[in-house]
Amino acid sequence: MSILEKVNGHEDLLSLTDQERLQLCGEIRAFLIDSVSRTGGHLAGNLGAVELSVAIETVFNTRKDRLVFDVGHQSYVHKLLTGRRADFAHLRQYGGISGFPKPSESETDAFVAGHASNSVSIALGMARARTLQGQDYQVVALIGDGACTGGMAYEGMNNAGVSGEPMVIILNDNEMSIGRNVGGVSRHLSRLRSSENYLEAKKIYRRVMKKLPGGKAIYELSSRVKNRFKRFFLKTTIFEDMGLTYLGPVDGHDLPGLITLLGMARDLREPVLVHVITKKGKGYPYAEQDPAKFHGIGKFDPETGKKLAPKVITYSDSFGQCLTELAEKDARICAITAAMPGGTGLLEFQKRFPKRTFDVGIAEEHAISMAGGLAKQGMIPVVALYSTFLQRGYDQIMEDIGLLGLHVVLAIDRAGLVGDDGPTHHGVFDVGFLRQVPGMRILTPASLAEQQDMLRWATEEYDGPVAIRYPRGGEGSYTGSHWHGLEGALVACHRQGEDVTLITYGSLLDNVLGAAEILAQQGVNATVLRLLTVSDLPMEEIAQEVAPSRPVIVAEEVCRGSGIREELAMELVRRCPGCRVDGIDLGRRFVPHGAQNALYAHCGLDSASIAAFVKEAVAR
Repeated sequence: MSILEKVNGHEDLLSLTDQERLQLCGEIRAFLIDSVSRTGGHLAGNLGAVELSVAIETVFNTRKDRLVFDVGHQSYVHKLLTGRRADFAHLRQYGGISGFPKPSESETDAFVAGHASNSVSIALGMARARTLQGQDYQVVALIGDGACTGGMAYEGMNNAGVSGEPMVIILNDNEMSIGRNVGGVSRHLSRLRSSENYLEAKKIYRRVMKKLPGGKAIYELSSRVKNRFKRFFLKTTIFEDMGLTYLGPVDGHDLPGLITLLGMARDLREPVLVHVITKKGKGYPYAEQDPAKFHGIGKFDPETGKKLAPKVITYSDSFGQCLTELAEKDARICAITAAMPGGTGLLEFQKRFPKRTFDVGIAEEHAISMAGGLAKQGMIPVVALYSTFLQRGYDQIMEDIGLLGLHVVLAIDRAGLVGDDGPTHHGVFDVGFLRQVPGMRILTPASLAEQQDMLRWATEEYDGPVAIRYPRGGEGSYTGSHWHGLEGALVACHRQGEDVTLITYGSLLDNVLGAAEILAQQGVNATVLRLLTVSDLPMEEIAQEVAPSRPVIVAEEVCRGSGIREELAMELVRRCPGCRVDGIDLGRRFVPHGAQNALYAHCGLDSASIAAFVKEAVAR
């Protein structure tokens, strides 16, 4: 039996020797490569965090202590070490374990983690709850250097540093260069601060001072003097300036050293930041050479590192290609993304126009506000973000773009259900919050050609805020384009029928057309209308295609209350008294993870479910 098969938690890790833990790390890497090659998932980050994760689970008991991940892509090793090895056969599959921490899945998962930069704030809240309730457990935040490009990380650290709450922040630095102190004395002090003797002496001194009359004041005074002396001669880290005890940088693949240092950080009983250097993709050459490709990957051949799924042209690819062509003709066009130039299809644009490409890191609020500044001064910024991450920039969309009616193009990738990444990544709320912004045009292409036509119009002809939302992956059966600008028809009729009118938009068209075909075989003939915009609804065009004698069903890939059904129903009743309007959507819930088709069936938005809903509505 392998060591991995015998480990199901903290106590099992404590019983291992140093050599056995090192062997365990090798087994974990082999398991992850084999398992993720079969299911797909986030690989490079997890391979880089193997020793760090083993060290954390050895020093802390995550059934009691609270380990808060930032984003959570790198939680696979944690899951392996806390009793879920057998569940990896169904990783990210419908009904299987999530690719992110999930408290309902295990008591060792302290918090949901799908968006970045919030771990320190959550951990500080837990630490304060512990103190207020008089309980005894450790709190750890594990944050990556990428998440440290988001301002919220520093808001949390700034407050944690002055809180006095015992907690450990582990900065997993695997890519971005974070400035370090330089010079021989600085390197010496870095080693000294991370040494067992220094940390033990610090703990003893603090304990003694607390027992002496006036000792607390003396301790605080000596600490201020020490810090001023250090800052006079040496550059300090930003973390120390915020009041955190800084330890590191240390080798994130030195397992015995990590276990020792994390134990020291835990025993300091104060806000501590441990800076750990790791290598993404560690132990798998293909992932080490191309960590971006193996950050999140589908099924692949572990022997060659090559993806098994055939390459298809995605909406992201189509967007990037078209934007590059537009930028060749117009020097005002520039692109902004938030740490995802590859995911949003901007790699070629970035290569061709490096000075007009701005990757701001995980800082969507900044991205939107900067776009407002660019637009105000005559540029044409195109902001490419995933729908789920656009949520973080809502206030900036309203105040820094909408209020002035600025010409900013929001390219909203991964709109709708994204599949196996689950509820933290589904793009099902943007229609609702963007429709609240006065003057915002929201365009909904159903094909690659239509997406490109809309992008050309948005950059070349329009002069206000506009959003183009499109799904993950490639196009469906419809490959044409009905887009001719606001002067053209804003409703496309894909099928005529006298029994019921089905209204939808975007890529859900395929499911609705499939439902219409099923209904036709059952003797129910449906008209299928598709909206090209969901901001200012083209009610006159819609009203021409409906009648009081047949019901109207609106099908939307959004959560209930955040779509167009209510407004459409109200307006249709005004224009067509007696018209009955019903709707089908994702419901008022967070949708789980799984293959997209499985999720459509789960939510009642696959073709068969839509057809059944419509047939019942017609019967009523």
